[in-house]
Amino acid sequence: MRWKRTIQLLDVHAEGEIGKVAIGGVPKIPGETVAAQLHWLNTDPKGQELRRFLCLEPRGAPIGSVNLLLPPKHPDADAAFIILQPDQAHASSGSNSICVTTALLESGIVEMKEPETIVTLETAAGLVKATATCRDGRCEKVKLTMVPSFVHELDVEIDTPHWGKIKADICYGGIFYALVDVGQINLTIEKANAAALVQAGMILKELINRNIHVVHPEIPAISGVAYVMFRDIETDGTVRTCTTMWPGRADRSPCGTGNSANLATLYARGKAKVGDVFKSKSIIGSEFEVGLQGVTEVAGKPAVIPTITGRGFTFGLSQVALDPFDPHPLGFALTDVWGPSAGEI
Repeated sequence: MRWKRTIQLLDVHAEGEIGKVAIGGVPKIPGETVAAQLHWLNTDPKGQELRRFLCLEPRGAPIGSVNLLLPPKHPDADAAFIILQPDQAHASSGSNSICVTTALLESGIVEMKEPETIVTLETAAGLVKATATCRDGRCEKVKLTMVPSFVHELDVEIDTPHWGKIKADICYGGIFYALVDVGQINLTIEKANAAALVQAGMILKELINRNIHVVHPEIPAISGVAYVMFRDIETDGTVRTCTTMWPGRADRSPCGTGNSANLATLYARGKAKVGDVFKSKSIIGSEFEVGLQGVTEVAGKPAVIPTITGRGFTFGLSQVALDPFDPHPLGFALTDVWGPSAGEI
C-alpha cells in the first residue's frame, strides 16, 4: 500500500458511548507533560491535522471519540492518553477512561490479573486510578477514582432568547461543565428529545462561553466550558443525564466527568456526603455508579474525589490510513450530518 500514515484502532464503547483507542501508529506528541501535549494538539497545525484525520469525514464521524495512547510522563502511571473529538482535544473523560482501560487489558498491552487489575491512567487533568474486575480474559467492569472535582460557581443566571433566564452550575469534573436542570428548557431526558436537547446545549454553550471565562487554577491548558450537561432526578433518586457535545450530539453514556462535576454540586449543597453511592442513567438508559470517596481542596477550593463505575466492550479492530493522493487529508464535515455548526470547520 502507498499510505502516508496509518493508525491502528481498537473499537470500544462504554455503556454505549464509543471511545476508539489508538493502539498503534500514534506519532510522537511534543510536550514535557500530558497537559502540554494537550495544548500542542489544540494549538499547533500538525496537532489539529492529526485530530481532523481521525475525527472528521471521510475517516471519522460525529459520534464518539478517539483516544491517543501515549507513553506516560508520571512514574506511577501505566499509560497516558488524550481524548480527540471533532471540536478539539480534551483533557479527561470517564467513559473514555473505561474504554482505554478495557483496551489496555483485553489487548494485552497491560497484563490482566484476575480477579482484579489496577491500572493507573495519566491524563492532562491528573492521574485516574482504574480498578478493573476481570474474569476469563475479559474486563467485566471498571471503577474509576477520578481527579478532584469542584464548583466554580453555583446558580449562574444566563439570559437566553429561547427560555428567558435560566440557572446553571459551572463546575469542574476533569473538564468544565455547565450543569442545567432540564425542566428549565421544557424538555425531558429521553431518546425522542435527543435532537432538541443537543440543539439547546449548543445554544447554551455558546452563550456561556461568550460571557463566562473559566480556567483551571493549576492547569491553564484546561479552560472554557466544554459541555452542557442536562440533568434530572428520577423518583428513586437516580440522576438522569444528557451531556451535549459539539457539533450537536448526545453522549450515549451517563458521562463520568459530568457526573463528577455534578457530585461537586451535590456536596456543596449538602445533598451528598462521603460514602454515598448513587446511580446515574443516560439518555439511552445505560448506567454508571457514582460514589463520593473523599473530600479535598484544589487551589483552596473545596473539592470532592468521585468514583465512577461502568462497563466497556470491544467490538472491532480497524486501521485508518491516508493515501498521499487523497484530496481530503484534513477531512470535512457537511451540515446534512454534522448540523449548522459544520460551517465552523
